[in-house]
Amino acid sequence: MQIKTSALPVMTLLALCCQQAHAGGIMLYEIGTDNAGLANAGAAARAQGPSTIASNPAGMSYLPGTQITGGLQVLYGDLSFDRDSNTNGTGTGSGNALDPIPGGSFFISHELDEHWSIGFGNYGDFGLAANYDNEWSGRYFAQNASLAGLSFVPSVAYRFNEQWSVGLGVKAMYGMLQAQTAIDRSPFGLTDRSDGQFKYKDNDWGFGANVGVIYAPQPGTRIGLAYTSKVDLDFEDGLDVKGDGPLLQRLDGLNTQLDMTVPQTATLSLFQQLDPQWALLASVNWQDWSEFGDIAVQVDTTAVGAQSTTVDAHFKDTWQLALGAQYQATAQLLWNVGVAYDSSAVSDGNRTFTVPMGESWRIATGATYALNKVTDINVSWAMVWLGDMPVDQTKTTSGTRTSGQFDNAWIQAVTGNMTWRF
Repeated sequence: MQIKTSALPVMTLLALCCQQAHAGGIMLYEIGTDNAGLANAGAAARAQGPSTIASNPAGMSYLPGTQITGGLQVLYGDLSFDRDSNTNGTGTGSGNALDPIPGGSFFISHELDEHWSIGFGNYGDFGLAANYDNEWSGRYFAQNASLAGLSFVPSVAYRFNEQWSVGLGVKAMYGMLQAQTAIDRSPFGLTDRSDGQFKYKDNDWGFGANVGVIYAPQPGTRIGLAYTSKVDLDFEDGLDVKGDGPLLQRLDGLNTQLDMTVPQTATLSLFQQLDPQWALLASVNWQDWSEFGDIAVQVDTTAVGAQSTTVDAHFKDTWQLALGAQYQATAQLLWNVGVAYDSSAVSDGNRTFTVPMGESWRIATGATYALNKVTDINVSWAMVWLGDMPVDQTKTTSGTRTSGQFDNAWIQAVTGNMTWRF
């Protein structure tokens, strides 16, 4: 990501945040579907409903007639920072930076004939949110901000025969970025001035594609491979700066551009039906975070001016391994369970308050109940355990430092959805 701006006083422009600190990066597996109860296991091979548009559009070729899925979810958790003795700035604790966040999704698929199927998906699968207390000790690095990516994906699938299917979805992503950060008007404590503050807000469209293939070597066995391309989002806005003084007045309205790349991903999945009751599922997922680049501009205030520096998070690619199972308890009740591990896109030494993410373990479960032959209802739950995440950020010139860790960080998702078949 490139950020174009002039020198700014003690400021970090947030380039990431909204929804939740999930996965190795901030690509979301929980989007209001039954996939949440499997921890993403088998996602590219299951083909059990129109939400396959998000995980592998080739799966639409396994769906008869017309099917619609609508889902809602809420995300909540605990992301609280405890400062240590190395912190030299003033301020309070961070509070819980994760507010409860509602979400949802909509999918529809339609079988045209024995070969062709079409569909459409609308879901949010990219983002992170951080909402710290305004007076906390790290307010010059981050206060609160949000980034959300809402995807609109018309899709088509073609089934060659009983073994091979392919699918393509054209993705239009609407990106929404908001940021708010305090400005230090008293560097080195030389004066007694209240903080200034800036706000940044913009929206943009980016475009990409989802492609996938499913191979079924025998009945009950499906192997799926899915790929999502990168999406470029270019944000541009004039800073809305609050605070007295000529320096802040010169910054008010300053045009600032942030160019962001949503990473490309690849997922390989297996669905294996063992008997009429049991099925095993597995997935390996890769996300190309090493191409993301810089995440912010940070400028130190001095007694005579300001010095601009670029913050590089040194992101690295992430991997996920997910295992799951399905149990057909009765003719109406299907039970899902899954467990997954995600590597971290950032090392402990490079973690920032802007993007407080790390490696995670995920456990999940859910159940689908058939109300009748044409209507299913699903409820799923997932727990994402992030654990302790140390952060130590220091301004290069002024030496303002906030150090400590996020203790026992976690996130939970509760999802409910319904599927109708016509």
